[in-house]
Amino acid sequence: METIIQIHGLSKTEFISIIETVIEDKLTSLKEDEGNENLTVQQTAKILGVTELTIHNYIKKGFIPASKIGRRIIIKSSELDKALNEVKSLKYKR
Repeated sequence: METIIQIHGLSKTEFISIIETVIEDKLTSLKEDEGNENLTVQQTAKILGVTELTIHNYIKKGFIPASKIGRRIIIKSSELDKALNEVKSLKYKR
């Protein structure tokens, strides 16, 4: 069954601008969510080209922030990017 919505008192340009703002809001919220993708230790090791043991050591030393959910270790991709940028900046400050 279709729902019919009637809009009175809006011009065509006003209606189009309302639709555009709603679409832009939805797209920006989706873009923000992309940066918060959760990664496992295995995925992180594959991305960085190191072993899983190295990732575990980085987490223990505090180089990479991680959360533990049950027995799983979750790393947010945005936090991983920040951690990698900090390590690079410290390397060049020496």
